[in-house]
Amino acid sequence: MPYLVQGPILAGIAAAIVSGCLTLGVRWWANRNGFVARPKSDRWHKRPTAMLGGVAIYFATVTLFFIIGEPGTESLVLIGAASFLFIVGLLDDLINIKPYQKLVGQLIGASIVVGYALVLPLTGNELLNIWITVFWLVGITNAVNLLDNMDGLAAGIAGIAALSLAIGFYSNGHYPEAVLAAIFIGALVGFLFFNFNPASIFMGDCGSMFVGFLLAGSVLLAQTGGRSRGVFSILAVPVMILFVPIFDTTLVTVIRKMWGRKASQGGRDHTSHRLVALGLSERSAVLMIYGFAAVAGALSLVVATLPATQSLALIGLFTIVLTIVGVYLSKVKVYEETDEELAVANNAVFAFLINVSYKRRIFEVFLDAFLITLSYYAAYLLVLGPFESTNTWELFINTLPLVVVLKLFTFLAAGVYRGLWRYTSISDFITFTKGVVAGSVVIVLTILLLYRFESFSRAVFIVDGLILLMAVVGSRLAFRLFREILPISHSGDGRRVLIYGAGDGGEMVLRELRNNPNWNYRPVGFIDDDPLKKDKLINGLKVFDGNGTLPSLCKELDIQEILISSRKITAETIHDLRQICRESNIELRRAELRIEPVDFE
Repeated sequence: MPYLVQGPILAGIAAAIVSGCLTLGVRWWANRNGFVARPKSDRWHKRPTAMLGGVAIYFATVTLFFIIGEPGTESLVLIGAASFLFIVGLLDDLINIKPYQKLVGQLIGASIVVGYALVLPLTGNELLNIWITVFWLVGITNAVNLLDNMDGLAAGIAGIAALSLAIGFYSNGHYPEAVLAAIFIGALVGFLFFNFNPASIFMGDCGSMFVGFLLAGSVLLAQTGGRSRGVFSILAVPVMILFVPIFDTTLVTVIRKMWGRKASQGGRDHTSHRLVALGLSERSAVLMIYGFAAVAGALSLVVATLPATQSLALIGLFTIVLTIVGVYLSKVKVYEETDEELAVANNAVFAFLINVSYKRRIFEVFLDAFLITLSYYAAYLLVLGPFESTNTWELFINTLPLVVVLKLFTFLAAGVYRGLWRYTSISDFITFTKGVVAGSVVIVLTILLLYRFESFSRAVFIVDGLILLMAVVGSRLAFRLFREILPISHSGDGRRVLIYGAGDGGEMVLRELRNNPNWNYRPVGFIDDDPLKKDKLINGLKVFDGNGTLPSLCKELDIQEILISSRKITAETIHDLRQICRESNIELRRAELRIEPVDFE
C-alpha cells in the first residue's frame, strides 16, 4: 500500500486509540467529580451520564495533528478557531452560559477564520463571500450541536461527514488535509465506542461546538492556493453529507416556531425522537439516520464528478425525498398539548397554517411542479444526451414554463389533487395516469401549434410521461411505504385487541385502527377458524387458530377486546365468543362497516 494511503489510515487508527484512552479517563474523572448530565423532562437520556467527552475528542485531534500531521498556515488557523469554540463550549458545560454568549463566541471563531482569507468564493463580491462563510460556519456548528440529542448520533454523523471529506481531499491531491480529516475521524470513532447506545459519556457542548466548527471549516481548506477544481465540486461533498443535520435543524426550528417554543432550548422533537415515537428502538433510529447520511455522502461523491445541471437535478431529487420524509415525521406526535399550545392552535393565522399543512394541497402543487421539471430534464438527458448543443438547451428552457403550467392544469382537471396520500389506491393510479397522459397530449399539441414541432423529439415526450407517472405515483405512495417500513407506534395505554376474521374485512379493520391512533386501540393479532390461515402474517400481525384455544390465547396475550370483522360468522360462533368473553372479562364488539337507514321524520 502506498505511503500516501497508509499515512491517513495509520493516523486515524492512532487517533482512535488515543481518543478511546482519553475518553476512559475523562469518564472516570467526570463521574468522580459530579460532572454528569442528569435526566430532565426535555432531555432524552434516562440516567445520569458523564459529560465532557468532547475533551477527549479535542485533545486526541489536536495532539495527533501536531505530532503526525503536516500543519500549514490555513490548518493552524482553523485549529486555533476550533480550539476557541471548544473553550466556549467547555464554559457552557461548566457554568451554563447564555445562548447569545455562545453565538458571540461562534462569530468570533468565524471572524478568526475569514480574517485569514479562508472564505467560500461563491460570488464575485468579497464582502458577500465573507458573510456567506460566516453563516456557513455558525450554521453548521449549531446544526451539529442540535443533532447531539441521542446516543451516538452527532459523533456518528460527523464521522461519516469527515470520511466523505477525507475521500474528497485525497482524490483531489490534498494529502495534509486528508491526514487531518483522518485524525478527526479516528478521534470521533474512539469516543463513539463509549457514546453509542447505551452511552456512558456525552460529548457536551465543548465537543459538539468543536466538532461542528472543525467540520464546517475543513471545507474551506480546499479553497486555498488555487487548488480547488471548482466551487461546486468542492461544496457538493459537505453540503450533501451535512444535509441530514441541516434537515433536522430546519424541521425542529420550523415546528418549534409554529408551536411557540424556543428553537434554542432542548427538546424531544428531533428526527431521531420522532423515529422512536414511530416504534423504532433508539439504536435502529440512529442507524437509520446514519444510513441517510451515508447515502447522501455517496451521492455527493457522484455529484462532484457530474456537470452542474445533472448535479443540481440529483440534489433536487434527494431534497424531494427528504422533504416528503419531513412532512411525514412532522405529523408524529411527540408532546402532549398544553393549554398554552392549544391557545396558540386556536389563533386564526396558526389554524390556517395547520389546515394548509394538513391538506398538503399547496405542498402537492409545488412538489408536482418540481417533479414535472425533473422528469422533463431527465427525458431530454436520456434521449438526447448531455446538453452540449446550445439549441437543445434553449428548446428545453423555452418550453419548460409551458410544460409545467399545462401539466399542472391537466392534473387539476383530472382530479389528481382530490385524493389523500394515506388512502392511495388503484383508482388513484388510474387518475394519475389520466392526468399524465392528458398533460403529454396537451403539451405535444401546444408545441405543434406554436413551434410546428421543429427540432423537437417525440421520444422525449414519451419518456417524459413515463418518468413523470412513476414520480407522481411514487410520491403519493410515500406515506403508505413509510407505514410499511417503519413500525407502528403503539401507545402503552392502548387497548389490546384481537381481530376475529383474517380476511379482507379484518385487514380493513386493521388499517382503520392504525390510521386512527386517537381511537386508542393496539391490534395484537388476528384469529380465524380456518386452519389454513394459522401462523400466516397480515401486515405484520400473526393469525392465530380460533379452534378451542381462544381462552388461553387471550390470557397469554393480555387481550382486552375482540373485534369481529367478518359477516360470515355464525350465530353459534358468536354465542361461544360471548361466553368466552364474559368468563374472561373481555369486551366483544362488531367492527364491520354498516349503512344505517335514515329517519326523515
